[in-house]
Amino acid sequence: MFSIQLVAQEFSVSGKILDDNNNPVAYANILLLKITDSGVESYKGMSSDENGGFSFENIVSGDYEVKVTFMGFKDNSTTVTISETVILEPIILEDNTEALEEVSITVKRPTLKKEIDRLVFNIENTSLSEGNILEVLRSTPGVLILDNNISIKNTTPTVFINDRKVNLSASEITQLLENSPANSIKKVEVITNPPSKYDAESGAVLNIVMSKNLIIGYRGNIFTNYTQGVFPRYNTGINQFYKTNKINIFANYSFTHSKINRDNEENINYLNNDSSINEYWNTKINRNTTSKNHNFNLNFDYFIDDKNTISLTSNLLFLPYFDYTTKGSTQVEDFTGSNNYSFNSNNFSQDDKYNLGFDFDYKHSFKNSSRILLNTHLTKYDYNRKQNVNSDYFMTDNTFDFSTAFNTKNNQETDIFTSQLDYELPIDESSNFYTGIKASNVETRSDIIQFDIDTATGNQTLNTSNTNAFHYDEAVFAAYLSYDKSWEKWSLSLGIRAEQTNVEGKSPIDNTKNKQDYLEWFPTTNLSYHISEEVNLYTNYKRSIERPSYQLLNPFNFFLNDNTIVTGNPNLLPAFNNHFVIGTSIFERYTVEAYYKETKNKINELPIQDNTNNIIVYSPTNISGRKEFGFDFVTYFDVVDSWSVYFVTSFYNIEEELILNNQLSKKDRWSNYSVISNDISFLKDKSLTANFTLTYDGKYQLGFRTIDTRIETDLSIKKKIFKNKGTLSLAFSDLLNEQDYTLYSKYLNQDNSNFTDLDNRYVKLGFSYKFGNTNLETNERTKERKERDRLEKN
Repeated sequence: MFSIQLVAQEFSVSGKILDDNNNPVAYANILLLKITDSGVESYKGMSSDENGGFSFENIVSGDYEVKVTFMGFKDNSTTVTISETVILEPIILEDNTEALEEVSITVKRPTLKKEIDRLVFNIENTSLSEGNILEVLRSTPGVLILDNNISIKNTTPTVFINDRKVNLSASEITQLLENSPANSIKKVEVITNPPSKYDAESGAVLNIVMSKNLIIGYRGNIFTNYTQGVFPRYNTGINQFYKTNKINIFANYSFTHSKINRDNEENINYLNNDSSINEYWNTKINRNTTSKNHNFNLNFDYFIDDKNTISLTSNLLFLPYFDYTTKGSTQVEDFTGSNNYSFNSNNFSQDDKYNLGFDFDYKHSFKNSSRILLNTHLTKYDYNRKQNVNSDYFMTDNTFDFSTAFNTKNNQETDIFTSQLDYELPIDESSNFYTGIKASNVETRSDIIQFDIDTATGNQTLNTSNTNAFHYDEAVFAAYLSYDKSWEKWSLSLGIRAEQTNVEGKSPIDNTKNKQDYLEWFPTTNLSYHISEEVNLYTNYKRSIERPSYQLLNPFNFFLNDNTIVTGNPNLLPAFNNHFVIGTSIFERYTVEAYYKETKNKINELPIQDNTNNIIVYSPTNISGRKEFGFDFVTYFDVVDSWSVYFVTSFYNIEEELILNNQLSKKDRWSNYSVISNDISFLKDKSLTANFTLTYDGKYQLGFRTIDTRIETDLSIKKKIFKNKGTLSLAFSDLLNEQDYTLYSKYLNQDNSNFTDLDNRYVKLGFSYKFGNTNLETNERTKERKERDRLEKN
């Protein structure tokens, strides 16, 4: 009938941290320890602000110890009895001269570790952390970067940062990573067998794990790079990070101005029905691409309490200026080698686009350590291209014959919306359960208009055969279950993912439709056995899907000249992969693997000759079958204390089948890929570092095209200056000038080759400077959705 309410009063204790000269000590570590009968126990902790101040709120009455620690000073302890709000006298920290004399800056060496489904490359506090993220990936075992394209085992990986996908196309990802500092990277995970929580399209994943932020305050850095290739190019930017007990804010802006040169020489033998040569075409092409690119990223985290966090993220890309100039000269000869005629072509296109991505995340943790994660994503993408093409034809004696000209206008708008809910449950110390659902919807609207121009009068006529519109709608609904368990020597991970895909592509002008509705299951299995502390055996299996990008499905024609066309294929089918691996890791230093990968309906862009009309069309095509198997060896070791080396080599065989014009063709080839990378530190404080990487990419087969051997040689040198706050870098790319290559297509009635001279031999000078509290780590991360990856392919 009666109740008594007891209320414990709460107070605050605050103060200020000063040094011997009465200067405030910022970011000192402060612990509030509660004194009990059994001793002292941890109660609360924080860091002093930039003015040396601190304040503990909501403190119940009792006896406490305030303990202050900071590197270079002696520890300080103050006892206080709290029965009311307390403002302490300034706490003076004494210099610890003896301790300071013993302090030395230690730079760790990168380490390599093979886990059950991934290769983990730890680079935190190593020489590799000074520079940009793209430079780190160049030194990551198993990752190949050629012509600024990232690949893992001949596959373009899905790039993640802190387990969040990067919402950009392949070319945009490369640019983003080049403009992002590496000093906040903890490790890079090369995941060749991703678990079921990843999209089924994630056949290979590159996950960049950032360091956790522990200290409040402000930090930033600025950077700039000048690159001299065939033409000069430069980029500059600023990164800023601010953290309090409640919020994290990261903002990044970068601007890139570039002009890239590229030369090609194409040779085509147009054949008769008996495979004899009818005409031989030789075309020399020079391409210059000029662009001005603005990239802005913003990440905002709000910690509601210990169990609830919301995050907002945006990635904004603006490309207001993109000029693409192509000049070609073609010589046509008959089967005897006599000159038939020649023509010169000029192709000029002017593009602009924006790619805006927004994410909302919510995370809630339960008392049993389980948690739910909700993500919602929106992309707005707009791309416009204006193209003008004209050609001048000359007779056998090189006198002018006639001219052709036309122009096109192309627009593409894409909206992407995704929503994902994940639940993670730790069952006990050795097992975990994961489940989740995801829905995504993509809408793309494209149109193209072509006008033929009378070069004599300048009059324009609508070309109805090359004027079209294309509407694409895609909906994917997914759910997954995953479970992992570890014993003393065994580890097991099982997962299953289901994805229902509904696709409709249609061209309203000619009323053609392509509908695809299918439900597919994607199992994942990982099993490992520790024979001893030094030797581990493992095996894994994964099934994945490769959906065609929106650009590949778009049937529009883009002309390099009157006889060379780049087009999409609205009838493309998705490709399905089955990937098996068995391997061992020894002393956590050596890894040996054997793998087998089988792909049905593999998508490749093929140059298809029309031997009747003397036209070559570059079009994406489903190859009926592709098999790949090989053997890999990876190691990482120290030659001496200041010289680390990693080495990887892979011997593999690719076999492909293609049905073209109702004829079956088969090809296979053995190849080798090897990399040796050297990281060397100089000077007593290791403030001068160098990296030399040699990559050998032997002649191999891809999409019924044989690619010549390439050798990539890169040298980079970095020097820390201004008390380690500044970094000066100098890099040389393609020292041996052996990165250019030729692609050959010779099968059935196809006989052509294309030599590519890339603008990748350059020297780059860079500078970066850190300011603010440089002991901070950043919360930088960039989101990605696989749907955005397919907006654009290189």
